[in-house]
Amino acid sequence: MSDTSSKQAPRRSGSWLLYFAMALFAVGLLAIVAIFGVGLLSDSKPGLWLYVLAMAAPLGFLLAIVFALWSGRRAR
Repeated sequence: MSDTSSKQAPRRSGSWLLYFAMALFAVGLLAIVAIFGVGLLSDSKPGLWLYVLAMAAPLGFLLAIVFALWSGRRAR
């Protein structure tokens, strides 16, 4: 039997960026859903903090693109 543990690729240290990007994107999407939910379920306007929190979605998307470009480059 061959030892496969020594032939595995080392764990990438940049995967935290992907998890951070996904978390930001999810928080932003939840804020967008909450903005529509507040508008549908009550007569009040959504708070400014929801609109600011919704900006996490495009930021998370941008960070995910940066991660994809950074991790997709060819190793020499």
